[in-house]
Amino acid sequence: MASAAIFSSLRRRRTPSLEAFLAPVDLSGVALLETLAAVKLELFSSFSGKSLPFQRKNSRSLIRKIEFFVVVLECLHDSGSTLPPTAILCFKESYLLLYRSKILLDYCSHSSKLWLLLQNHSVSGHFHDLNQEISTILDVFPIKEFNLSDDIREQIELLQKQSRRAKLLIDKHDETLRLKFFSFLDEFEKGHIPDPLELYSFFVEKLGIRDSKSCRVEIEFLEEQIVNHDGDVEPTVSVLNGFVALTRYCRFLLFGFEEDEVELGIGKHKKPKRGLITQEIAETFLTAPKDFCCPISLDLMRDPVIISTGQTYDRASIARWMEEGHCTCPKTGQMLVHTRLVPNRALRNLIVHWCAAHGIPFDPPESASSAAETFPAASASKAAIEANKATAALLIQQLANGSQGAKTIAAREIRLLAKTGRENRACIAEAGAIPHLKGLLSSPNAVAQENSVTAMLNLSIYDKNKSQIMDEQGCLGSIVEVLRFGHTTEARENAAATLFSLSAVHDYKKRIADEYGAVEALARLLREGTPRGKKDAVTALFNLSTHTDNCVRMIESLAVTALVGALGVEGVAEEAAGALALIVRQPVGAEAVGNEEMAVAGLIGMMRCGTPRGKENAVAALLELCRSGGAAATERVVKAPALAGLLQSLLFTGTKRARRKAASLARVFQRCENAYIHFGGLGVGYAIAGNSAAANRDSSFLASDVSVSISLSVPVV
Repeated sequence: MASAAIFSSLRRRRTPSLEAFLAPVDLSGVALLETLAAVKLELFSSFSGKSLPFQRKNSRSLIRKIEFFVVVLECLHDSGSTLPPTAILCFKESYLLLYRSKILLDYCSHSSKLWLLLQNHSVSGHFHDLNQEISTILDVFPIKEFNLSDDIREQIELLQKQSRRAKLLIDKHDETLRLKFFSFLDEFEKGHIPDPLELYSFFVEKLGIRDSKSCRVEIEFLEEQIVNHDGDVEPTVSVLNGFVALTRYCRFLLFGFEEDEVELGIGKHKKPKRGLITQEIAETFLTAPKDFCCPISLDLMRDPVIISTGQTYDRASIARWMEEGHCTCPKTGQMLVHTRLVPNRALRNLIVHWCAAHGIPFDPPESASSAAETFPAASASKAAIEANKATAALLIQQLANGSQGAKTIAAREIRLLAKTGRENRACIAEAGAIPHLKGLLSSPNAVAQENSVTAMLNLSIYDKNKSQIMDEQGCLGSIVEVLRFGHTTEARENAAATLFSLSAVHDYKKRIADEYGAVEALARLLREGTPRGKKDAVTALFNLSTHTDNCVRMIESLAVTALVGALGVEGVAEEAAGALALIVRQPVGAEAVGNEEMAVAGLIGMMRCGTPRGKENAVAALLELCRSGGAAATERVVKAPALAGLLQSLLFTGTKRARRKAASLARVFQRCENAYIHFGGLGVGYAIAGNSAAANRDSSFLASDVSVSISLSVPVV
């Protein structure tokens, strides 16, 4: 029965007392009886006369038996009899039984009403287990060894008979309500919306859930059970998601949008918990395995395909590469024998399972093969999808026609609804939320603005919604305005994260960079923002820098200066070096970076103390600076102190890509008139010879030559 206590305490979000599992081994005789009497009195005073929402018959039966135990203990205490060993053992078992009973009764008293309904059979089983333990204790109890009155003996014998005959009791009233709850879910499963009058009767009249606040408490409790769900506990996560969606719909249908507890003033609202970037790209960033990312776009591959050289790319990226007229492999430079794209189903399967293991939504492109769709991530049930669609319709109606307070609440709920599942994001956008959210981006209310821009961020994670956001007139400009002048830090940071999400589409990178003030605001956030703001800004700037036409804008907006300054900032240095490595590919970019006084020193510092990927990006940036920046830039790099030793270290201990770049950079130095001064006698020639093949292959530079941590859209609260 200890498992029942643990089960109960977990569901109540409280740790059970150690006394629930340890008998008082050092007590005997009168002291043991007094301890038992105190425990039983505490339990009796807490629950006697208290009406529980469910399990009333089972709880009353258990409390009556405990009351009788109190009477027996009082008689034994008054008699002054010496307790035999068997009796002491029985009373110690009774001690454990009492604590388990208290935990179970406390659980029934404090748990969510809906959760108790769903667990009706399981909780009834726990009460039955306690009855069986009472029966066992009474069977073993040495009643004949005590001088008890006939009345007490008769009551003990009667209790023995009742306990032996006791069967599992499932309250018919509770079971009827449970089945009714499931029937509402079945209605949504069939594509029908339940009758509002029946929903009102069930939630308000029968369950006593009479306002929006208590309904929200029920939702939060169910969501916590999903987070802490054990695989063998019924109902399943999919079904629980359906009940959460159903209850959320009823909350707005039955109780509307006016809530006294919602503070609409600046700084008075309760900030949601933050998780991974799909939880609104919050403070934690998840790095995808390098093999799961496309060498061209650096994004997580959604539809990996193999080309004739045996290399794997994301279908959209390699298709665009071929459409631009290229007939070589982007990674190896080999000529393509043919242009057929063969789906890499094995890799895609690994990516899907990795996403599922880390709670990352995997949204395959519409063009993906039907065979690939046999590996979906855990998807919501149809009932949950239909209930969320109905909820989205109510929320968007309030966004369109509600009061200012109702609009703020609706934006917050859309933000929450869009945090997980592409089905939710799709149905919200299809129902027309984006134009109304755009209107709230310019709201003078800080909470409304923050919720609307974060909702926009969550919606943008779904690829199809990116085009709706970009095509909505004035929407991009409004997001940039929030980035520049947002009322709260979180609003500005989430606006930057939204631009990062939108810039995952190659065709949008130029539009975003050309939007007035966008790159300048990202550069300012990189210089002055919080650690999370800097992360959002640098990843957005990196994405924008992968488009060659954005180089001049990055220079004019002082983004290059901000990126150079970020080379010494922990957490963003790696991405900053990657962005600089892309910018210096063009002569104008190389000139701008070369003119930055701390650029070379910052990259050298990254080679010395950076992460393996940071070192790769730093040596790649220095190599491209020499190639594109002319003699003056090459001389500045060559004269950098300690570079020779760092290059030698990379040639022997760096990653494969870092070794290739280091070998190429050393070959550049060999052609300089000062090469012997800087590298003579250091053994670099040996390293170059050993890496000559790698150096020869490094004749071109792609986005794949820059390695950064990919921040996955993975949504918050």
